[in-house]
Amino acid sequence: MVGKDKENFDPTDVMMRAKTAPRLSREMLNDYLNDIGEPVLLMDGFDEAFIGISQRINEPMLAVYGYDEMVDLLMTRDGMDDEEAMEFIDYNCVGAWVGERTPIIVRSILF
Repeated sequence: MVGKDKENFDPTDVMMRAKTAPRLSREMLNDYLNDIGEPVLLMDGFDEAFIGISQRINEPMLAVYGYDEMVDLLMTRDGMDDEEAMEFIDYNCVGAWVGERTPIIVRSILF
């Protein structure tokens, strides 16, 4: 960003727009992945927390999920409190290794 836009940048606004943006359905996502011909491992039960795909040269594409979105999902859908949700995600998702296509979980850092 340059000039005036940089001065008016509000990371909270960006996060709110991201949270309210329509999400892809699993069917739409599978159609996209089939079209590009790249196998990507998706996590069951966290479609609403899917934020994109990572890509690096000579590396497989990986599904990317938002940690905060995962916590929110477990709290609203499964009735967990924030500590239960974070413990579940840390142990069962962040702590899981299912091969070279293990999804990435991103933690947002806002100051």
